[in-house]
Amino acid sequence: MELAGLRLIFLFSFATLMPCLSAHIAEVNEVWRRRAEEAMQTTEQYYDPNPVAVANHLNMKVQDLSKQAIAKRGLLNAESGQCEATNPIDKCWRCKENWAEDRQALAGCALGFGSKATGGKGGKIYEVTDPSDNDMENPKVGTLRHAVIQKEPLWIIFAKDMNIKLQQELIVQGSKTIDGRGAKVHIANGAGIMLQFVKNVIIHGIHIHNISPCSGGMIRDSVDHVGKRGQSDGDAVSIFGSSNIWLDHLTLSQAHDGLIDAIQASTAITISNCHLSNHDKAILLGASDTFTEDKKMQVTVAFNRFDKGLVQRMPCVRFGFAHVVNNDYNQWEMYAIGGLQGPTILSQGNRFFASNNQNTKEVTKRMNCSPEEGKSWIWRSEGDVFLNGAYFNSSGDPKKQIQYQMDNVIKPESGTEVERITKFAGALVCKPGQEC
Repeated sequence: MELAGLRLIFLFSFATLMPCLSAHIAEVNEVWRRRAEEAMQTTEQYYDPNPVAVANHLNMKVQDLSKQAIAKRGLLNAESGQCEATNPIDKCWRCKENWAEDRQALAGCALGFGSKATGGKGGKIYEVTDPSDNDMENPKVGTLRHAVIQKEPLWIIFAKDMNIKLQQELIVQGSKTIDGRGAKVHIANGAGIMLQFVKNVIIHGIHIHNISPCSGGMIRDSVDHVGKRGQSDGDAVSIFGSSNIWLDHLTLSQAHDGLIDAIQASTAITISNCHLSNHDKAILLGASDTFTEDKKMQVTVAFNRFDKGLVQRMPCVRFGFAHVVNNDYNQWEMYAIGGLQGPTILSQGNRFFASNNQNTKEVTKRMNCSPEEGKSWIWRSEGDVFLNGAYFNSSGDPKKQIQYQMDNVIKPESGTEVERITKFAGALVCKPGQEC
């Protein structure tokens, strides 16, 4: 009887994985089946049954830094010539002159759900010296594509300023850090980045823009596997069935589809200190109304600047839990935060500045549900600031459905401080031997 039950569980799990296996993969084989199964196991491993505790830990770090900033106000600023770290992630590394000598210390700086992302920590430094991307099946040594397909942990850096036009989507193996500090790196006018069935990836300090779909074909995705891929969607960064992911200090704009998509039970993700602008669909968390495994998706969206020219999805969430904290929203064109299928959204200390369009003042948008159903979804606003007529439509009963003591919640920084907190969002100009 137990054996029959185990067989039933396996068949159900495999059936659940089958829809995601076909995404961009033209020929499904044993390699991709194994990767998908391992990714689902990793999702189960890193799903946190108490997401509010993770949110509160981040809030505590923000408040600690706020107290220090108040004590030192007027000292840590550009005019004084001293480094200004305006949020706890940046404080961890930005004001150290030796950051280039100890690059991998960055791996200990993430907060939120992606705080366990190690990237290529403990691995060798791989220096990208060649911006070309001409051979999909046998990438040239020294190119970014050759670096990301290696199976061992690697910390990937760039020898000089580069404009990289990806001919096909860049399929990244796990345990990698793509670290743009010290160079101006643009991935532009071609395909985007794909993280599929991997864990422990950090992408930091690069520009990604003008991304378009590419036709697919035979593409090497690891040193020991070449597979046929279908057409890519044209996302700047696609996170697919992956866990322990940290995206930090990225400058993102103008992609064919989304700037950041996290789907198919991806979880343990932090998106921080990014500058997003001039695009329709910013951040999608969950892409299918029927893929209920996305209930395990947990994402922190912190210290980002959502600038002019963005239309929607900052983020848009299906099923999962999003902690949206201390972000700056400037004149969205449709809505800022949306959702489907009953996600939990905790919005804390954000600043929402609406456009002059009277039809887009509402921050939130609930989709594909009746008004009564939407009222049951847990969407909560704490310490947010609303300007130019912006308003947040809260719903649900957080006290009852999210189990924690209200007295023990450490509030994040007030939305009135968001301009300071997000001052350095986007890719930074960093020079070795100097504070960044």
